[in-house]
Amino acid sequence: MQEQEFVQVQLRAMGELQSFTTSGIKFDVGSKVIVESDRGLEHGVVVSLPEKIPTNTAGRSQPLRKIIRAANPWDEAQILKNKAKTKELIKICEKKVAERGLSMKLVDAEYSFDRAKIIFYFTSESRVDFRDLVKDLASIFRVRIELRQIGVRDEAKMLGGIGPCGRKLCCISFLKDFNPVTIKMAKVQNLSLKPSKISGICGRLMCCLGYEHECYKECSKCLPKIGKEIRTPQGKGRVISTSPLKGTVTVDLGEGGIKEIKVQGLTEEK
Repeated sequence: MQEQEFVQVQLRAMGELQSFTTSGIKFDVGSKVIVESDRGLEHGVVVSLPEKIPTNTAGRSQPLRKIIRAANPWDEAQILKNKAKTKELIKICEKKVAERGLSMKLVDAEYSFDRAKIIFYFTSESRVDFRDLVKDLASIFRVRIELRQIGVRDEAKMLGGIGPCGRKLCCISFLKDFNPVTIKMAKVQNLSLKPSKISGICGRLMCCLGYEHECYKECSKCLPKIGKEIRTPQGKGRVISTSPLKGTVTVDLGEGGIKEIKVQGLTEEK
């Protein structure tokens, strides 16, 4: 069976990923391309190596769209012109939002590659009826208008920033998707549960809490739980903390004091 190649392309500012066929053209990761999307022509960046798929697309809801071409100097100039208009778009939209008294925070705006559409991104704690706002903006710009409500993690990804670690935010440097992060991940790693210690600049739990979670969970399997009474070479005591990576527990031995002990050789009290 014949096969064709496809790559993953990151579209526009929001980092939306879609698969596109290469039409036999070779693209490297990082290549700027013009693609055919359901919104018309769009620009994007190739973020994966080519993969092969059968030309028979039976079972797919619709066939993959294709990369039209590698971005040329004219395309890149058009992209820059569109980006240069962002501040003006936001300023006008913010004025209309204020006039309408809408409870929404405008985050960003962008033209589609062919300037046939403008997308405004905003956050809000509740649903917003922006139908009249769309009419206002359409009458001003004379193009299709789309308002898209996003979450605070998406906002951080769009605006960028530096994390508590001193490095560029993971969501704008390499993360393709937001995976669920829970407070349990911080507990397993014995981290401080103060929100200021485990939250990112978006106000949500830091994505990096999930990176080592499986490792900590596996290492914790052989450790007695906090509060458990155990028998140690120094006598009977109660576990007050654990260190999964070191394979040790800190035990309150009563008058014998508090000691950190290797798990090997410990016996749980029945």
